[in-house]
Amino acid sequence: MSTHRAGPARAPGAAEPELPLQHSLPAPSFTRQDEFDREREAILFADWFCVGREESLAGPGDYLTADVAGESILVVRGADSPGGSLAGFYNLCRHRGSRLVPVAGSQPGGDGARSGCAGTAIRCPYQGWTYGLDGSLRSAPFLPDLRRYRDRLALHPVAVTTWGGFVFARLDAGRGGRRPLAGQLNGADRRLAACPLAELRSAHRIVYRVAANWKGICENYNECYHCGPVHPELCEPIPAFRRGGGGDLDWDAGIPHRDGTYTFTMTGTTRRAPFPGLPESDRTRHRGELILPSLLLSLSADHVAAFTVWPHDAGHTTVLCDFLFHPAEIARGDFDPSDAVEFWDLVNRQDWSICEQVQDGMRSRLFTAGYLAPMEQPSADVGRYVTDRLGAWRAGHSQARAD
Repeated sequence: MSTHRAGPARAPGAAEPELPLQHSLPAPSFTRQDEFDREREAILFADWFCVGREESLAGPGDYLTADVAGESILVVRGADSPGGSLAGFYNLCRHRGSRLVPVAGSQPGGDGARSGCAGTAIRCPYQGWTYGLDGSLRSAPFLPDLRRYRDRLALHPVAVTTWGGFVFARLDAGRGGRRPLAGQLNGADRRLAACPLAELRSAHRIVYRVAANWKGICENYNECYHCGPVHPELCEPIPAFRRGGGGDLDWDAGIPHRDGTYTFTMTGTTRRAPFPGLPESDRTRHRGELILPSLLLSLSADHVAAFTVWPHDAGHTTVLCDFLFHPAEIARGDFDPSDAVEFWDLVNRQDWSICEQVQDGMRSRLFTAGYLAPMEQPSADVGRYVTDRLGAWRAGHSQARAD
C-alpha cells in the first residue's frame, strides 16, 4: 500500500508537478553508438585511463599492450636509469601500420593488458623497422636515407604516469595541454594514503564480459541503494550497506564492518594479516573509490579488489577484477586467496547481472531517462563527469571549426 497522500486536485490542463528526483543521463547516452564514439574522443582518449599494474614492467624493455576503446597502445620500461622511466606509444609501426607487438586477446579489449619484454629495442615484425625504447626510429632496412628523418618517423606518443602501482595512459597526449592525474584522483590519493597500494601484487584475476554500458557499471559501483536487494552477502559484514539505501555512508572515514568481521569473505574473517602500517581504525573499515573513467577500488584490511573497466561499444564492456595482496602474505607457504576470490566473484556476478538487466531495459522505446534518488548522488557524479567532459570537447571542436 502506498504511503504517499494525494495532493489537491489539479485544474484541467494544469502542468504535472515536478518529481522530487534528479534525472539520470538520457537513454541514448547508454544505448547509441554515436554517443559512445563521442565519449571515446572526449573521455576515454582524453583522460587518464588505467591500463595495468606497474609490477608487470619490472625491468628495461618490459612492456604491456592495452586496447583502450579500440586503440592499441604500448607502454615500455626504458633503460635510462636503474628504475627506468615509462614511455607510451600507439602500438603502430610508422611504416605500414603493423602492430609492433601482439594485441591482447582475440577481440577488441581482449583481457586488458598483455605483457612481455622487447629487449633493447622494439622491432616491427613486418619489415623490420626498429625503434628505441624511447620511441625513436633506429633503423629501416635498406633505407639509409631515412636517417635524416628519424625525428619525423618516431612512434606516436601516449602520455604515461603512475599512482599506487597502477599505470595510467592518456592517448590524446598531443592535445588538451598538461592534465595532471591528481585531478582525476579527486582526493583518492589522500583518502587511501594509509594503504600500501604500490607495494601490493596481483595474485588472481577474473575476467568478466558484461553486456552493459561502461557508465552504467560505474554508476552501479558508486551507490549502495541496490545493495540490500542485490547483495545480501555483501550486507552481512557491513549492515550499513542495507540501512537507508546507503545514503548516510561516510566514505571519507571508511565504512565499519559488523562486530567480529573485518574483511570481505564469506565469514568476514581471514588468516591473512592486515597490511603493514595500517592504522587501527582502517583494520575494521571498508574503503571504496571510483576513479573515472576506468578504475574501481574496494579495499579491505588484507586485500584490494581492483576493477578496471574496458569499454568496447555502447552495450559491451570487459571488467577485469585483480586481487591484490601484500608480498609478505603471498610468500607464505599457506597463502590462499580463494576466500576473497569466491566472495567477490559472487558479488561481482550479482552486479553484472543487474547491470545487464538495466541495459536491456534502457533499449525500450518508452525509456527516455531514469531517476536518481537522493542516496544515488554518487551515481549522479558519473553523469556530471560525462556531461562536463562532453561539453568541453564540443566547445573545443566548435572553436576549432570557427578558427
